[in-house]
Amino acid sequence: MTKSETLVAPPIAAPAPNRVWLGWALTVASTFAFSIATPLGKVMVTAHLYPAQILIVRYGSAALLLALSLAIFAPDKLRIDRRGLLIITAAGLVNGLGSLTYFAALTRIDASVASMIFSINPLVVLGLLALAGEKLTHRHTVRVILGIAGAYLLLGPGGRVDLLGSLMAFGSVIGFTLELCLMQWFLRDYDSRTLALYILISMWLLAFGFWLAQGLPWTDPGPSGWWALGLLTTVSTYFGWLAMFIGIRYIGSGQVAMLMSLETVLSVSWAILFLQEHLNVAQFVGGGLILCSALLAVQRLRRVKWLPRWRAVWWA
Repeated sequence: MTKSETLVAPPIAAPAPNRVWLGWALTVASTFAFSIATPLGKVMVTAHLYPAQILIVRYGSAALLLALSLAIFAPDKLRIDRRGLLIITAAGLVNGLGSLTYFAALTRIDASVASMIFSINPLVVLGLLALAGEKLTHRHTVRVILGIAGAYLLLGPGGRVDLLGSLMAFGSVIGFTLELCLMQWFLRDYDSRTLALYILISMWLLAFGFWLAQGLPWTDPGPSGWWALGLLTTVSTYFGWLAMFIGIRYIGSGQVAMLMSLETVLSVSWAILFLQEHLNVAQFVGGGLILCSALLAVQRLRRVKWLPRWRAVWWA
């Protein structure tokens, strides 16, 4: 984004009631903005735009808009030290690779299925925390069982859904999780807007390098394709992030975390309404189990004090 989720710390002092409402309004608006990203990505790859082509336009334009905003309103946030630059570049490259696999997955599976697969990322974060020494309870087993059962029903017994596409979508979850933990372990004291800017630049570099290796293929997006790219860049990426940044300052990251499932539900709804995608009963049940597992995992992550939730940076 993620997706991309760099967050600032929850406010120390209780904000005024009107700012709380503003925080909720902006957070819900950012959730809607993020939810249209995957359907827009599906529209573009269906029109035979190359994933790398989409991402270099998206990340490059969003990075430029964010840099201009910071230059005007917070010029000091444009600077980062060498240590931070090296770590954030590594994190951005990992996230960029995951984003490429996610968009590539959209060439093989429906947007609704991809959204549900990506929603499992809180569960993967918990698994990585367990490897890092975080104490987890037996309830984690319940979350894992729910997630696996949901994935089985979603993908379909006998492989009704393209297996390679599903694995590519899950690869984006791994990329996001690694990026999240790199930033949280080593960059906790850096401003989230600065990190977001350099993550975007790193992801653009990864996408451009992949595009260059492909021989710079280009498909004319046409009017509808440019509209989709414009919405993906300005609404789902630039506006979504700025709205989330402000909202978190007023209501805290834990509240924002609880809207992750709403984002998935909205993405699936847009795919069904506007892309004429169809899910059978078993897939709906599987998606519901995945959402329950993810929601329970988010609740657990809220109690892990050293790990605030990050938005999947500039995800689909």
